[in-house]
Amino acid sequence: MKQPASGPAVVQEAAGHKNMMQLIELRWIAVIGQITTIAAAILGFDIQLPLVNMLEVLACLIAFNIASHLRWHESRTVSNGEIFLALLVDVGSLTAQLYLSGGASNPFAFLYLLQVILGAVLLKAWSTWVIVLVTSACLAGLAFISKPLPLPIDYERGIESLYVQGVLICFMLIAALLVIFISRISHNVRTGDAELATMRQRAVEEEHVVRMGLLASGAAHELGTPLATLSVILGDWRRMKEFKGNPELLEEIGEMETQLKRCKTIVSGILLSAGEARGESSVKTTINTFLDELVDEWRDSRPVKSFSYENRIRQDSPVVFDSALKQMICNVLDNALEASPNWLGMEATRDDGNVTLRITDAGPGFPEPMLEDFGKPYQSSKGKPGGGLGLFLSVNVARKLGGAVSARNRNEGGAEVMITLPLSAIKLEEEGA
Repeated sequence: MKQPASGPAVVQEAAGHKNMMQLIELRWIAVIGQITTIAAAILGFDIQLPLVNMLEVLACLIAFNIASHLRWHESRTVSNGEIFLALLVDVGSLTAQLYLSGGASNPFAFLYLLQVILGAVLLKAWSTWVIVLVTSACLAGLAFISKPLPLPIDYERGIESLYVQGVLICFMLIAALLVIFISRISHNVRTGDAELATMRQRAVEEEHVVRMGLLASGAAHELGTPLATLSVILGDWRRMKEFKGNPELLEEIGEMETQLKRCKTIVSGILLSAGEARGESSVKTTINTFLDELVDEWRDSRPVKSFSYENRIRQDSPVVFDSALKQMICNVLDNALEASPNWLGMEATRDDGNVTLRITDAGPGFPEPMLEDFGKPYQSSKGKPGGGLGLFLSVNVARKLGGAVSARNRNEGGAEVMITLPLSAIKLEEEGA
């Protein structure tokens, strides 16, 4: 069975890709802003600018952004160096436009601060300091070398001064862009941190599962001998005269043998999951065959009064199941049976590449605190020591396959547990399982 790739590296790659896409979006805003500013300066204020040269710089920036979009649409891994290079391109483009429009005297020279702040958020420390040095050098160079901007320096006019208006527009633009994009980037960082915390928690839980598996395997070995002895004793009792003539005792012996057979199956399943019965742990079958046989076996070995089973899967597919998955579904059914011994139901559906099992009961439902921590070990509504391990194991098995187990309380009473498994994780490929 396939397992989805995951880990801290994957989370960091996803955050880096999102941040790169934010830079690409910001660059498109810069393109629109430059076109608007150039048009307003020429048409609105009759300021003479080297239009051809500025449009050439703008065309280069557009070409770079289109190439970046195509590049990062195909690749999902973004390194610190690649973000650093993208910011240097933005600094170079801004420097070229400022050189053509007044240099350091242009009120939009403060846009360098936007690149510095983005570098501080996105880059490693050394890269950020390089951005600081590069932008400082560019601004200092523009103070010495640039094409003059025919804009009067008339600070005494206050807000009526074109320079003061340009500074105000530049400040508002930087502030708005920083609020929008820093908020998005911070959200990406928080999302990545939350996913990493979840992965660490899962690693702890999986380690707990491994320890439990080792203990269960040892216990299964120890139980093998007494179960075999009990089987022999029950067989001897069935042949004794004292029992042959008593139908009630024979019926009870039959029930004991059924339960003993179930215990042997559980022990065999534990050893199977521990890898001690190689060659039998994976079974090639189909979805419907597996589910129908599982339900028949479970119904025959449990004292359920009424069990409603609906298989709504119309498109059958070859798949491979192992004992762990079978035990996981049985665990959920057993929990439902304990809560609702008179009735429970199971519905199987297939949709959007997923197989979904809905197991419902007519019991008291889950307490709200248990729903909030559903699948955590030792969270149980039965008050038994060590309770809640069945659902804990079920959640972990589903998670390993890229699926999920969720629960809710039904409005009409009782509870519903939904098991969702991606078909890609259990389908039978041509190479074999």
